Amino acid sequence: MGKIIAVANQKGGVGKTTTAINLSAGLATEVKKVLLVDADPQGNATSGSGIDRLGQRKTLYDALTGKAEVKDIVLPTEMPTMWVLPSDKNLAGIEIELADDPDRANVLKRLLDPIRDYFHYIIVDCPPSLGILTVNGLTAADSLLVPIQCEYFALEGVTELFETLARLKRELNPNLTIEGLLLTMYDERTNLSTAVAKDLRDFYGPQVLKTVIPRNVRLAEAPSFGKPIISYDIRSRGAESYIELAKEILSHG
Repeated sequence: MGKIIAVANQKGGVGKTTTAINLSAGLATEVKKVLLVDADPQGNATSGSGIDRLGQRKTLYDALTGKAEVKDIVLPTEMPTMWVLPSDKNLAGIEIELADDPDRANVLKRLLDPIRDYFHYIIVDCPPSLGILTVNGLTAADSLLVPIQCEYFALEGVTELFETLARLKRELNPNLTIEGLLLTMYDERTNLSTAVAKDLRDFYGPQVLKTVIPRNVRLAEAPSFGKPIISYDIRSRGAESYIELAKEILSHG
């Protein structure tokens, strides 16, 4: 049965979508079948995987509202073992669409459970908020991967997220575990990055992953070409770090 990992942080600009795309691609290079679920109305995981988000097609919105089957929406990428469940701006209206559904936190889980066996990993890119889409992602997931930018307010954001997580585990998904905290946008030349990394490791210990994602120009360029960093520039530091991350996640089983 495939493992579902939600990539979430209520703080924006922490490398969440970059991580969702490139972890998926990294796992695919290890010959794992991977589905990337774009649960963010901005659709950046869709376009960053090489899929035109303006195309006239069904998206996750149609699946969540019962207008389409997931199997009819999933799209291939240029990587042979990576697929995308695309998003578009319509997804922003899902809060209203599901308002009267008493089981609205479980809609995504009900969609993904029947297809889990087709994939080794399902990666869910959640929006940078704690709204209904993120709640659905965390309810459907087996584990949570939290990208954290190495900057001043990082610890504060993680504390808030863990409080939400504790409540969600109590009420909706008691089996949800922490896949790990991932340090992103790490700049070894600055004292701040080093200090934040040390604080997080001191505070959260082994929950902080060994892999660190550096600030990297090639990594920032890749989405504008609709490619994961592994396809765009496999020799870059960004690509090396995401391949390392994929191997670390694989080692967790």
